[in-house]
Amino acid sequence: MTPPRLGISTCLLGENVRWDGGHKRDPWLTGALGRHVEWVPVCPEVEVGMGVPRESVHLAGPASNPRLVGVASGEDWTARMELWSTRRVAQLQRLDLSGYVLKKNSPSCGMERVKVWHPSGQPTRDGVGTFAAVLLERMPGLPVEEEGRLEDAPLREHFVERVFAHRRWLDLAAAPSRPRDLVDFHASHKLQLLAHSPDHYRRLGPLVARGRAAVREEYGRLFLEGLAAKATRGRHVNVLQHMAGYFKEGLSAEERRGIEEAIADYRAREVALEVPVRLIRQGARRLKIAWLLQQSYFDPWPAGLKLRNHV
Repeated sequence: MTPPRLGISTCLLGENVRWDGGHKRDPWLTGALGRHVEWVPVCPEVEVGMGVPRESVHLAGPASNPRLVGVASGEDWTARMELWSTRRVAQLQRLDLSGYVLKKNSPSCGMERVKVWHPSGQPTRDGVGTFAAVLLERMPGLPVEEEGRLEDAPLREHFVERVFAHRRWLDLAAAPSRPRDLVDFHASHKLQLLAHSPDHYRRLGPLVARGRAAVREEYGRLFLEGLAAKATRGRHVNVLQHMAGYFKEGLSAEERRGIEEAIADYRAREVALEVPVRLIRQGARRLKIAWLLQQSYFDPWPAGLKLRNHV
């Protein structure tokens, strides 16, 4: 698979581009995840011409339509930032991005809960960064997160899963259109879809069955939409039990009981998801159940990330 290409706030990579000449390097993004992706760094404030170091800016006015202004001078950067953001996002749309990581709390990059200062002098946390607002509006299906939210294990797992699924889809969409390829792609992603959205799982099957190249664009939209829904513990249990149902013959009663207990322990939050997944994969290998081993559910991202050890 082609390494996913992700946009990222430049300061998170350790570049000294912040208002005070510093950075906000994120060790996990630059280390563990960085080994498997290609970063596209963007610093709105530098690229719009503010310079380094610079006067700090903040959002001011009504939360529904705040202005981006200098903290000390009151210089209004709103129009310049909005124009630059529109042009920059248009460039990013041509790069086949599979995700984006924004800097939390930034008046240009924050995707939620950014401080907005009001005439009373009291701020509220209900703003969106000026650049982030354009990015989210123009690229609505793109997996986007802030680095702060990625400290939460389930959110990190979901974001990375969407990123690599997005890249797999882009690889398929870029290849010559052959109906069989879409059938194979869907077959290998069935259980992953089921864990996220049973509704999309049901809707995509008949779409693929039409066997026409014209359905590819619609399939891609629904596929990415389905994975944007968060997988729940109950849906994971449903998928695990579905897979374990294929072991009624071939494994001993003790081995089947071990898998059932691992699933029950996961349901009770006593073990991580990786525990029953590993046992089921071992059973599928032993019984040589090819279609099961080909499921993206087992390897939704590079193994070295080990995200299921925490959920």
